[in-house]
Amino acid sequence: MSLTGAYLDTAAQAVTLLGAPEVAASWEKPSALTDMTVGGLAGHLAYQVFSVAPAVQEPASQEAPITLLEHYARAAWIDAPLDGEANAGIRAKCEDIASEGAQVLLERARAALAEQRAALPVVRGDRVVFMPRWALSLDDFLVTRMMELAVHMDDLGVSVGIAAPELSAAAFDPVLTLLAGLAARRHGQAALLRALARTERAPSAINAV
Repeated sequence: MSLTGAYLDTAAQAVTLLGAPEVAASWEKPSALTDMTVGGLAGHLAYQVFSVAPAVQEPASQEAPITLLEHYARAAWIDAPLDGEANAGIRAKCEDIASEGAQVLLERARAALAEQRAALPVVRGDRVVFMPRWALSLDDFLVTRMMELAVHMDDLGVSVGIAAPELSAAAFDPVLTLLAGLAARRHGQAALLRALARTERAPSAINAV
């Protein structure tokens, strides 16, 4: 399966999760993430799907794409404190996306996914997608979306007491590779190897972001 197909399958899982009755019933309640409601978290999950639209609707960028690890090295939010401007801005945007309620958000996400099912399969994976301040290949951009979808489906499932769906191998493999690379960069190769293979020497934390 191509990365496009893997992304579309993962996005479909996220949209199905957004439609779970437990999500709508807990919309105004606190989520598993600090200072974010269930509705805000659902908005953040849906945003990962919405953010793909410009990648196929706008002209290809003329910028030279950077690598995935460099993308995360440059990201303002990745080492920012939870109460810092970058993360506070993300939370505010998510709550705004969710402000019209569960059903409206679900309908918007379904419509976005339907459009992408028609448009994405004919777009080359090496198409260059411009993001704020730099560019990625479409394939790498879709990996970032799958990682976000995977992590936040788990967050949302935990928040409302239901199991998040398991990713297909085609989606899980690049997500795992990305997270392992980020964890190794943050903690070092030895720490990652020990966490996976030597519990007696495993570090207390091996988080990727």
